[in-house]
This record gives sequence, C-alpha cells and structure tokens, in this order.
Amino acid sequence: MTTTPPDAEARRAITPVICYPTETLPKPDLPLYLHALRSASVVESVTVAPRDAATFRVPAGAFFRIVSVEGPQVGDLNVWNAADLSERFYSGKTRALHGTHVSTGDRLWSSFPALRPMATIVEDSLDWYGIDAFGGSVHDVIGTRCDPYTGNLLSGSQYHHCCHSNLTRALADATGLPLPEAEAQVHDVLNVFMCTGFTRDTGQYFMKASPVRPGDRITFFAEIDLLGALSACPGGDCSSEHSSDAAPCHPLRIDVLVPASGSLDGWHPPSPNGYDRSHGR
Repeated sequence: MTTTPPDAEARRAITPVICYPTETLPKPDLPLYLHALRSASVVESVTVAPRDAATFRVPAGAFFRIVSVEGPQVGDLNVWNAADLSERFYSGKTRALHGTHVSTGDRLWSSFPALRPMATIVEDSLDWYGIDAFGGSVHDVIGTRCDPYTGNLLSGSQYHHCCHSNLTRALADATGLPLPEAEAQVHDVLNVFMCTGFTRDTGQYFMKASPVRPGDRITFFAEIDLLGALSACPGGDCSSEHSSDAAPCHPLRIDVLVPASGSLDGWHPPSPNGYDRSHGR
C-alpha cells in the first residue's frame, strides 16, 4: 500500500470536467420524427423467442420499435449499416457522448470512420425511471453482452444460448456468413430494458430486476438503412443471473414502421464523418 499524501482530499475535491461537451453535437429533429411516427404503420413484426435472437431490416427514414409482450425481459441489440457490416453500432462512443444509459433524444452512433447517427430514440416508455438510489438506470451502453467465453472462464461452462452466441447465429442466418465470420461482426450492445449501474464501493457493474412490463416499448428512427439483431437474454429480467436456463424468460417483439409519404420532407440521411483521415501524414 502507498502512503496517503497530505493533500489527498484536495486532489479528490478537484471539480470534474465533461469529456465531450455536446452543445455543438448535431441535434435530431424530434418534432419532425414524431410527426412522421404518428403517420407510420407497421409493415413487419418479428418475434424474438426466449434465449434466442432474430434479425430485422429497417430502411432509412423508417422506425423500429422493441416491445415487451408477455413478461419482464431484457434484450441485447446489435445494429449494422445494412450495406456494409463494417459500419456498426459503437457503444463506447455513444456512452461518451450521451452517458451510461440512453433514452429519448439520444442517438446510436456508428464506428469509425463513419461516426454518424445510425438511429435516434424517439420514444421510451421507461423514461420515467431516471436514476435510482443504487445508481441504476435503464437501457445501458456499458455492458458488453453475456457470452460463452466469460461463462467458461468463470465456471467452466459450455452454454450456447447467451446473447453473444444468439446474435452470432442470427447474423449468420441472415447473411449466409459462416459462424466464425458472423461472430467477428457481433459487437457490444445496447442493453434494452436492462437496469444496471456501478457500485459505489467497488465500481463493479451490477444488474437488478428490470422495471419493464408487458406493453413497455422503445422506438428508434433509422437514420440510415439498418440491419439489426436482438437477443432475448437468458437472464430474463436480469434480477438474479444470466448465461443459464435458470431464469424465467419471455419473448420480445420488434415492429418495423414506415411513415406516410411526405411526412419527412426536408430530411436527409446523415453523411459519414467529415474527418479527412490523413492522420497527420
């Protein structure tokens, strides 16, 4: 152990600075999106079975909605550019820009070099939850996804229906990619409906029973053509454990909604990031 310096409390008391001030971040036109949503109709619904995953496609300018349908259930979401899997959801940068949890008005940002909005959250029936007394909140971009490698590391298990494997199988089925190539495209997730945070004493990632109930939903506006995959986590509402068949689990539903013609007049998909990629050379 090191010796505590005499000015330790003064060092701790230094005021923090926000790493990425967002005052100049491009703002979504939520009134326009909500206007378009009011005219939108469901053109496809996909049911995600418990402890499994399913894929869906959404054209730019349409919406997708994730709905709790039978019981409390969380889902792990991956999103790709439908025409280029190398552009995919970047949870770390989304976290840096919007915080550990996302809700209405926040956006899912894509990976380098595009770094642009892929989807914008336009409604969230759990936005009332806020941050609880434990520091927990809903829809996190801090968890990576339950996976068989960590399960094997911690318990020696060979569990195949964790979210990482579910997403891998679903992407392979949707694209025809061999499993190893599909697995390489699976990435850190948006934990939809999951209630999580960090403990104040040890800084450990925690989960607790999700407040989601049947009928709760979160709706996204697709800023570009999207391929999505959603896993109905084997942890159910994540009140006790995951990566096993022990927890009660329920399906989730994904609705794809297309707005009426003309309801998005003046809107254009965002361009890829404008950095010149010279990197000082």
